Amino acid sequence: MNAPALSLKTLETLKSGQNLLAFSHGVDSTALFYLLDEAGVKFDLAIVDYNVRAQSKDEITSARQLALKFNKQIYVKSVCLGASNFEHEARAARYEFFSEICREHGYENLILAHQFDDKFEWFLMQLGRGAGLSELLGMQELEAREDYVIARPLLGVRKCELERFLRERNLKYFTDETNLTERFKRGFIRAKFSEPFLDEYFSGVKKSFEFLAADALNLTPEISNPAAKIYLVKRGPSELRGVDQACKRLGLVLSSAQRNECVRCLENGADCVLGGKVAVGAGEKFIFVTPYAKPAMEKKFKEACRQLAVPPINRGFLFASGTDIALFEELL
Repeated sequence: MNAPALSLKTLETLKSGQNLLAFSHGVDSTALFYLLDEAGVKFDLAIVDYNVRAQSKDEITSARQLALKFNKQIYVKSVCLGASNFEHEARAARYEFFSEICREHGYENLILAHQFDDKFEWFLMQLGRGAGLSELLGMQELEAREDYVIARPLLGVRKCELERFLRERNLKYFTDETNLTERFKRGFIRAKFSEPFLDEYFSGVKKSFEFLAADALNLTPEISNPAAKIYLVKRGPSELRGVDQACKRLGLVLSSAQRNECVRCLENGADCVLGGKVAVGAGEKFIFVTPYAKPAMEKKFKEACRQLAVPPINRGFLFASGTDIALFEELL
């Protein structure tokens, strides 16, 4: 069989930047490793050991050997997490690790091995929670964050294609048995709904995602970034989606509760702090999204902000970061 096809749009971005591959040595990331190498993309590796399976030690050892063989840098982190909300904590731990590496070593792109099955599983999980179009679509091929761009070259490829690719080439990979159980929500969705459905209707589902993505372009929010870590979201029907995207760029993925809190505040023209780290200020024409800071400010600065109608919740960060508020005169 032919090798699974990577997204050409994403490959173009990766070939011109410094890349870090989030690696687990499972089917998806192992296949992506070899596909990227064959495509001439240069990258290094990052892997997290959650210390919940004896096999993880073998995975780390094998990953180090693979990195050495292909002359790649590898970053390894060992963590021990609580069992109450393991999926959530594991996700937070690995993204914190990846972000730290990208900042410290100058990686411009973080490559993730999400494939089409993952995308459909996410869709079903969000559908079950009650979500809008932007949350249903979720995973994008290229997604800007504050310190790097997330790249997902495999979103058009099914997991079974990646498994066949590895088996036919006799390439070593590991199977995480916890992914095969229904203990976690994603595993339950996969076993009961997404895999059986895609086995029957993959081509139709793929076409539906294309239509939905085209529809979503009409709902794309207007976001400007006049200075580092400062985002202005134009008020309008897609403003909440814009706030959500700006928060992601600042390193905060909004929960349903935080999103609902944001909606309540914006509807009442009020400011709010989300997750204790992101300040959302409700302006007349724009919503300000910045990190949250509360320094003592000079009276002259506060008055200049008042005259420009800069929301009070955002003024602390503007002052602490030394932002020239004259940047906002034309916009506001």
